[in-house]
Amino acid sequence: MKALVYGVEPEPAGAPEADNPLLQGLATSPIRLMEIDRPRPLGPDWVLAQTRLTGICGSDAKQVFMDFGNVEGTTLGSWFSMPQVLGHEVVAEVAELGPEARGLRVGQRVVLNPWLSCGPRGIDPICPSCCVGDLSLCEHFAEGRVSPGIHTGTSRDASGGWAEILPAHDSMLFPIPDEIPDEVAVLADPFAVSLHSVTRNPPPPRAKVLIYGHGALGTCANAIVHALHPDADVAVVARFPAQVELAKKLGASLVIDPGDRLAVIEQVTAWAGGKVVPSMFGLPMAHPGGVDVVYDTIGKSETLEVGARVLKARGTLVQSGVHGADRWESSPLYFKELRLTGSNAFGVEEVEGVRKHGIAHYLDLVRAGRVDLTGMLTHTYRLAEWRDAFRVLATQEDSGAIKVAFDFR
Repeated sequence: MKALVYGVEPEPAGAPEADNPLLQGLATSPIRLMEIDRPRPLGPDWVLAQTRLTGICGSDAKQVFMDFGNVEGTTLGSWFSMPQVLGHEVVAEVAELGPEARGLRVGQRVVLNPWLSCGPRGIDPICPSCCVGDLSLCEHFAEGRVSPGIHTGTSRDASGGWAEILPAHDSMLFPIPDEIPDEVAVLADPFAVSLHSVTRNPPPPRAKVLIYGHGALGTCANAIVHALHPDADVAVVARFPAQVELAKKLGASLVIDPGDRLAVIEQVTAWAGGKVVPSMFGLPMAHPGGVDVVYDTIGKSETLEVGARVLKARGTLVQSGVHGADRWESSPLYFKELRLTGSNAFGVEEVEGVRKHGIAHYLDLVRAGRVDLTGMLTHTYRLAEWRDAFRVLATQEDSGAIKVAFDFR
């Protein structure tokens, strides 16, 4: 079958645009569209699913563009295996059931929960994290019957949705209600990522909330805060015109360009009712600040630094974006006694007193009309057009791309 495989000899490519580092990375990325063997179920309780629509996650794009920043010394290297068929934001149709697979039927439309945690790996007893539904904190990502990988697409065995067929454990697939189209269901994964950020770090009543970045994660965070915390006032830092338009549509009261960090600090502080304190050394900070929570969906040193500077004392800085480690000037962190916390993907979440998987919450909220991400999926391509798909992501200012997906239908 055809698959887009990462970690192999790259396809020959033309000369990249000299002024676009993402396209420069793409030109030499170790990725190729090639024929591979049809995958097999990785256990008797696994199934095969025929891909319908697969989104390109921000982490996928960083990998393909080789844009992870400084990853020297990362502790995550043991939890990946090559070569990989990436793609974990998957809508598919059940094609084949293993003899012990339960809860699914052939022909059923499903959305993928990609985490290769204890259940899919056949670990018994399951670890304490999986016991409480914290699937992304599983203790066994390099053990069991599946080669190392934290989720579908990062393991050489559990190939992902950039292919015609993918394997999945029966616990990893959620049936999609008939009234929800593929184009809406495919947004379940990034929604669940941002839902985890908000449910684990909720804004207080009548909060001032800053969302840094308005790609897929920022768009979802904006929708979630407005749906679950309607008394919150939301500001967004958005880089591209399409992101600005969508941020305003979802209810942001202030949208700021990230180009000038001093201007971001000043505008956010004025909006939140704080006071900018000048500094003899570099950027100022707000003290008192007026922002209760910052959801940083970018995770770069410059965004974390701005977030810490605009928060009120004992505010919360939530990092859900992934990027290579860099130093940043963190004196506001200790001075204002801020809480800096990571937010790693998703699992079982509590929403309004109900505990269920984040993807299940998304499908429920969509059916109830409480979340509408119309406009977030901007481009779809056939797998053979994969270079075009990444080109629009590399040129978002012109293309208007927010979420891009491969269409196998």
